[in-house]
Amino acid sequence: MVKIQIPDSANLFVFEHELEEKFIHSGGPGGQNVNKVATSVQLRFDVRGSPSLPQNVKVKLEMLAGSRLTQNGVVVIAANRYRKQERNRVDARKRLLALIAEAAKPSPPKRRTTKPSMGARKRRLDSKTRRGVIKKLRRGLREED
Repeated sequence: MVKIQIPDSANLFVFEHELEEKFIHSGGPGGQNVNKVATSVQLRFDVRGSPSLPQNVKVKLEMLAGSRLTQNGVVVIAANRYRKQERNRVDARKRLLALIAEAAKPSPPKRRTTKPSMGARKRRLDSKTRRGVIKKLRRGLREED
């Protein structure tokens, strides 16, 4: 079994046999080569059935995958940027690994709402009062009839 290391994570990997590649004809530039050679790659990875990923990474990966996730929990990545099949294959794998690496990042802790301290409230009101006094001094004297 070949392990594929997830970037930026020490102990996270995916087995080679968990990835399923399908080669299809791609559109775009390439002339007659596009019609003859299957250069586009469709990479499939079963998130729910993967034994190598922890449950919290699986849940986050399903959320991050968005429209690339099927109803069965399979992430489908289509790569057809390049004219060569091998470059598209590498591109699809890199994109999948980047998606998994993003899901493996720990989420920031939830923010707890706090009230401003009494001193902070007093300083804020004092500064507002000082600013109001400055503005009041700028006003010209009114002549009343």
